[in-house]
Amino acid sequence: MPASVRYIVTDVDAAVAFYTEMLGFKVEMRPAPAFAILSLGDLRLMLSKPGEGGGGQAVSGQVPAPGGWNRFQIQVTDIEDTVERLKAAGAHFRSEIIVGVGAKQILVDDPSGNPVELFEQFQR
Repeated sequence: MPASVRYIVTDVDAAVAFYTEMLGFKVEMRPAPAFAILSLGDLRLMLSKPGEGGGGQAVSGQVPAPGGWNRFQIQVTDIEDTVERLKAAGAHFRSEIIVGVGAKQILVDDPSGNPVELFEQFQR
């Protein structure tokens, strides 16, 4: 069974376009304007609009909101090329590419401000 992550997004249409057109996700289900399920490999990404019921409904008096620092990671083969393509399309990044011990990484925000980590492992 694939792993699922739920992101709260302010605009489901904009989020679907971002994930499918820029990051290669596929739409699995779009049963309502305020909800969609996308997939990339074994990852299922559930997108919910706050205050619209389901995963976006208020819990203990608090309405979910997008943003924060929790994220999922997508491995890419050429991080510089991926970043340039996303920048040309207007994507917002939280930093420049960070070079670590065994990999390069960068955080790109989806249209609602949810981070996605792009990760390129060094070749051995």
